Amino acid sequence: MITDKMNQRLTETGCQTPAGQLMRHYWQPVALSDQLAGPRPVVPVEIMGEKLVLFRTKDGPDKGKLGLIARACPHRGVDLCYGRLETSGLRCPFHGFLFSHDGQCLEQPGEPGDKNHPRHFGQAAYPVVERNGLILAYMGGDTPPALPELDCFTAPASHVFAFKGHLDCNWLQALEVGIDPVHASFLHRYLEDESGAESYGRQFMDSSGDEEIPQTWLLRNYPAPDLNVKQTGYGLQIVARRQLDERRTHYRVTNQVFPNAIVIPMSRTMAITQWHIPIDDRQCYWFAAFTSYSGPVDKALMRAQRLELYQLPDYRPKLNRGNHWGYDPAEQESQTYTGMGMDINVHDQWAVESPGQLSNRSAEHLVSSDQAIARYRAMLNRAMRDLEAGDKAKLPLYKAGDQGLPGPAFADMLEYQDRPKASWQNSYQQLRQNADWEPEK
Repeated sequence: MITDKMNQRLTETGCQTPAGQLMRHYWQPVALSDQLAGPRPVVPVEIMGEKLVLFRTKDGPDKGKLGLIARACPHRGVDLCYGRLETSGLRCPFHGFLFSHDGQCLEQPGEPGDKNHPRHFGQAAYPVVERNGLILAYMGGDTPPALPELDCFTAPASHVFAFKGHLDCNWLQALEVGIDPVHASFLHRYLEDESGAESYGRQFMDSSGDEEIPQTWLLRNYPAPDLNVKQTGYGLQIVARRQLDERRTHYRVTNQVFPNAIVIPMSRTMAITQWHIPIDDRQCYWFAAFTSYSGPVDKALMRAQRLELYQLPDYRPKLNRGNHWGYDPAEQESQTYTGMGMDINVHDQWAVESPGQLSNRSAEHLVSSDQAIARYRAMLNRAMRDLEAGDKAKLPLYKAGDQGLPGPAFADMLEYQDRPKASWQNSYQQLRQNADWEPEK
């Protein structure tokens, strides 16, 4: 249980808040490359309460440059999302002010003579990078740190698929589902098992071990894993251990990557790196990069699977609070624990949205299986204090090239007593060694 004041400190991300300042000191996904794929690559972005416009220049010496600048024109405040995309940048239709990708105002054509010259009006403009379908921004105001060497950034583009989805809730309650290993045995419980052949692109539908045991069976029949939560240089490592019998143990190893991401197994040969990005203090997006270690990703199939639930252009789910997340009591009797269909994204969405846009943590009662959530909140609060004290060196994952990456290591596997070398500790290393790609530099 935490106080309302502490809940506010952990969840609010405006530019003057402790959590907002902390998150701005890390690279954050702001858009998908797909959103700029049309003939006019200009899209609105709202992140941590800031209204911005993202654009890609089309022609000239700066062709292909990405710009992320304040959405309000600094002259008279009109919306630059309606700007004219030109060779050198984005031109305001109101008075013709032309803004480059780095926020410099190159022209003020309504001004006479020498009053029309390049200048900066103090408009917000943030560094951006593009990696494997994700566009990330650094909003900290100082020299950006290096992008962490996560596998989703260093793998070739052919092996990574990126997508996102809207959630009608605060970012923290969305992230906390991802570091809760126990909920999968209930929230994602299927009362019938499916073939592993149907698992591609779908989480918890793979099988484990030589016996091809369905993960749905494992989670349903072993709902109370032994947990080991360890703080690392990059965040938290969370090991969930399910003892099947004297010979077989199932391990699921997931990670919290500081400050607001997770790395979790999707299948035996694919991982999900997922960020929870505040739009404001009441809504968020999840951004996910699906990384394959066994061949190029079937991006068309994975996109089609996700567009069954999410609709463009805003990536909002078709099932939501307004239609009760598709809840069907008859289905709940015989097919799924939730009665909300087969897509686990809907299950998670209900879990994070049904408490309201901002969960009342002063009324909650954590139990022993919530240890990762308690550890994460403490780590987040400690990092905010370190940043307030000006000690960036203590921030997790802030320095380049260290802190336990690449990876980080994940696992979803059966460990056999008579095969000591086939342990979860080296399963990621074997997967990585057998991958058909080398990290791109």
